[in-house]
Amino acid sequence: MSMIRDIALAPSGKKKIEWVRRNCPLLRSLEEDFRKTQPFAGKRIALSIHLEAKTAYLCKVLAAGGAELFVTGSNPLSTQDDVAAALAAEGLNIYAWHGSTEEEYYTHLRETLSHHANIIVDDGGDLVHMLHTELQDELPYVIGGCEETTTGILRLIAMNNEGKLRFPMMKVNNADCKHLFDNRYGTGQSVWDGINRTTNLIVAGKNVVVAGYGWCGKGVAMRAKGLGAKVIVTEVNPVKAIEAVMDGFEVMPMHKAAERGDFFVTVTGCAGVITEPDFMVMKEGAILCNAGHFDVEVDMKGLRRIAVHAEEVRNNIMGYTLPNGRHVYVLAEGRLVNLAAGDGHPAEIMDMSFAIQALSVKYLIENEGKLTEKLIDIPLEVDLEVANRKLSFLGIEIDKLTPEQEKYLNSSAV
Repeated sequence: MSMIRDIALAPSGKKKIEWVRRNCPLLRSLEEDFRKTQPFAGKRIALSIHLEAKTAYLCKVLAAGGAELFVTGSNPLSTQDDVAAALAAEGLNIYAWHGSTEEEYYTHLRETLSHHANIIVDDGGDLVHMLHTELQDELPYVIGGCEETTTGILRLIAMNNEGKLRFPMMKVNNADCKHLFDNRYGTGQSVWDGINRTTNLIVAGKNVVVAGYGWCGKGVAMRAKGLGAKVIVTEVNPVKAIEAVMDGFEVMPMHKAAERGDFFVTVTGCAGVITEPDFMVMKEGAILCNAGHFDVEVDMKGLRRIAVHAEEVRNNIMGYTLPNGRHVYVLAEGRLVNLAAGDGHPAEIMDMSFAIQALSVKYLIENEGKLTEKLIDIPLEVDLEVANRKLSFLGIEIDKLTPEQEKYLNSSAV
């Protein structure tokens, strides 16, 4: 039995999911294929991804292939209750609601994992972590899993290095058709969508500090520049720092950037990126938000500790009065701003990312018992299938190598 906020919200969620379906031709084509071939028949899938309309459509695509779905959200503030209700109304097993407490969030995770799942689809690693700690009795049923995010893959690498990872996991985030588009163009657009709809403030002419210059940071910085901002990048990786410089951005340590920023966006996957000394030198009215998976990049505990007053000044914006009398504002409690304060990535972007997810699930089932490594790269043929299908739906043709060109490229002769 599902655990949701209100089943009466289902009609609104159904409309959202249908809009996504209309704009996801890749997933539509997979849904048609899966309905015919039933690759997931008899399999149970436990899924924890931000529970909004694009994720809901992924769930429906997997269900069309014969899977029984057990679904929760991967962030308490990104679940959309009407979407959860729409899935529950169609018979899927849903355990999530918006604004869940920490206790409720983990209860939902436990319920999702308590049905002998064969495949784990994770976003950030909470499902996998719980399986390996308090729900080890469920491990024998697991064939393998897929991880959506950079943060989750880092956790998997750590587990694997410690010899703790018990089943193969597909590194979905590392697929070219995922991170090159989802992380860069998806995050770039959705972060500013969340910021702009929440603050209703202009970006042009402001100083935007982007912490982290991975693929997500590149997208956030690129879109900030397009909106007319002056962009400052902070980094710990010297190669990425040089890349940011070559891309035309200022690069400096956070303690210097903190004095200049009007908007701050963290996208590092690390904890303690903006801390108490940084808060104390910020401009009056500085706005902070996070686009990394966990709410640890902006030190919210430290900010709450030093603030002399805190109040919600606008929906999803908390204002903090510092001991020096200045005010700083945090969006979405320091959680993922593009999902906790917006609708997440555009549908066309998630069409590619979730196509990789769906095909990775299929790959795991087809190769049950054959995979010897615990961390599995997405096969090249999966990336190419997604890319070719996407080009086809965009109406774009590309060149193909002739036999003579293939021979030339595979020969040492000039």
